Amino acid sequence: MVDVVIPSEAGVVLIRRGSDPFEGQWALPGGFVEVGETVHEAAVREAAEETGLAVEISRLVGVYSGPDRDPRGHNVSVAFLVRVLGGQMRAASDASEIGVLDPAAVELAFDHARIISDAVD
Repeated sequence: MVDVVIPSEAGVVLIRRGSDPFEGQWALPGGFVEVGETVHEAAVREAAEETGLAVEISRLVGVYSGPDRDPRGHNVSVAFLVRVLGGQMRAASDASEIGVLDPAAVELAFDHARIISDAVD
């Protein structure tokens, strides 16, 4: 799995999950790595699919492997901080809504509050 932190002056780009687990909650864009794809490629693809934004990787935030971080099972995630190159922000794929929000003001799915904290520290 990959998770993508897209910072903005007004907060962080978050998506509202359109499906379980955590349906209706805010989360970082991200998802599963496809066969034959690197985690870097997956992060860029997932960002584009879920947000409409073209991004490039700035740096690795960390690897998150807590066995209870995902109710679907033990899923390890590689998180990246990215910068926006272009595109038009729009909700798509697994996202029912998108926004630039203060992550401290909303309840976040998974361990995404920790990932954001690690990315901005």
